[in-house]
Amino acid sequence: MRADSVPAPRKTDGESYIGLIDANCFFVSAERVFDPTLVNRPVVVLSNNDGCCVALSPEAKTLGIKMGTPWFKLAASAQQMGLVAKSSNYELYGSMSEKLMSVLARFSTWIEVYSVDEAFIGIRGSLDEVQSLGRRIKHEVLRLTGLPVCVGIAKTKTLAKLACLSAKKVDVLAGVCVWDRVPQATRNRMMSKLPVDEIWGIGHRTAKRLGSMGILTIKDFIEADPVVIREKFSIVQMRTLLELQGTPCIPMTYTEDPKQQLIFSRSFAEPVTTRDEMEQVLGIYAQRASGRLHRHGREAKVLTAWAMTSFFNDAQVHRPSATVSLPGYSADPVVLTKAAKALLPKIIDGVRYARAGIMVTDLRDAGVHQMFDAFVSPHERAKVGELIETVRAEHGTNAIGLGRAGMRRGPSWQMKREMMSPRYTTHWDELLQVKAV
Repeated sequence: MRADSVPAPRKTDGESYIGLIDANCFFVSAERVFDPTLVNRPVVVLSNNDGCCVALSPEAKTLGIKMGTPWFKLAASAQQMGLVAKSSNYELYGSMSEKLMSVLARFSTWIEVYSVDEAFIGIRGSLDEVQSLGRRIKHEVLRLTGLPVCVGIAKTKTLAKLACLSAKKVDVLAGVCVWDRVPQATRNRMMSKLPVDEIWGIGHRTAKRLGSMGILTIKDFIEADPVVIREKFSIVQMRTLLELQGTPCIPMTYTEDPKQQLIFSRSFAEPVTTRDEMEQVLGIYAQRASGRLHRHGREAKVLTAWAMTSFFNDAQVHRPSATVSLPGYSADPVVLTKAAKALLPKIIDGVRYARAGIMVTDLRDAGVHQMFDAFVSPHERAKVGELIETVRAEHGTNAIGLGRAGMRRGPSWQMKREMMSPRYTTHWDELLQVKAV
C-alpha cells in the first residue's frame, strides 16, 4: 500500500490529534547520511545549474549565508570558510523522501504527504501517549533513515505546523512539541516573539497588510476577530485563524488527487541557439514526460511545447509555444516526441534560448479505452514507453532514448551539476562502497 494513500483512521481509545513531521535541512541531511564527513560542517545545496543556495546547514547559516545567495558570490571564499557546496541530487532526495514516508506510515493508519520532507499523520491517545509516540517517531526515523526530524502534535493542522516550528526553535523541547502539553504562558511567550508570517498560509503580502492593522505577531493574529479577518481578507485567512484557536477547518487528505497536468521543464547550462539543438531538447523532454506518465499510470490527449529566452536578455525576447492535440490518449514517447516537434518551425536560429519545457494535459488513467481508440494506429499504441522505462530503471536515466534523445554523449546545454554527490540509492554503479580495515 502506498504511504500517501492509506485509508482513513480507525476509531481507537483516546483523543484525536494531528502530527506534522518535518525533516531538518532535508537536502543537506540526505547528503550527510551517506557522507559523514559533512556532519558539523557548513554545507549548502545549490539550485539547477549550480545557481544559488536552496538549502543550508545550521553551520552555513551561522556564517551569515542566506537562502538564495548566488554561488558565484561564495565560490572564491568557500575554501577559506570551510564551506562545502553540493549540486542538487534529485534522485537521492526523492529516494530518501520515499524512505521517510514509508517509515512514518508505520505509525498511523493514514498519512498525508505534504511535501518532499513533510507529512501529516493521524494520532489518537492521551497527551502522555502522543508525547511518547512523538519521541518514538523521531528516534525511529533517525535509526532507519539517518534523517533528523522534528515532530509537532496538535488538534489542527495549522497548530501542528506551529508546534513543529516550536520544536525546531526551542531547544528544551528536544525536537518534539505536543502543543496542548506546553503551558499556556509559555505558548503566549513563543507566539508573541514569532512574526505573523511564520504562520502556515500567511505570506509576505498578507503579513504586510496585517501589520498595517497592528497585527505583527502570531499572538496578535490569534487574538483577532475571525469575522473581521474574513471581511478584510478572505475565508482562507479566517480558517487559518480558527485553526490557531483550536477549531479544525482544514481536513486531512487521505488519497492523492489524480494529476490533471504534467510538466517537464529545465533551464539550460548553456543557451540553445539552433533549431537542431532544440530538436534534441524537445526529444529528451518529451521522453522524460512520457516516463512520468507511465510511472503515474496516466495518458495525455494534449501536448504543449515551449521555449523562452532569459528574462535578463532584453536584446532577444522570444517565447514561442505550440499546442498539439494528439490522435488519441497516449503516453507513447514516439507520439509525444513527434508532437513536440511542432515547436521547431517557431524556433529562430541565433536566438539564445535559456529554457524549454513540455506540458501534457487532458489526462486520464492508462488503459481506459474509448470507442475511437480503435482507429489509433498500432504503432502509436506500442508499448515502447514501458520498455524504455524498464531499461532506464536498470541502467540509468541516460541509458536509452529515441532519435537524438538517445545520444550517449550528453549535450552541452544539459543542466550543470558539477558538484553532485553519487546517487547512492538509485544507481547500481554509484552504490556506496564500505570496506573493513
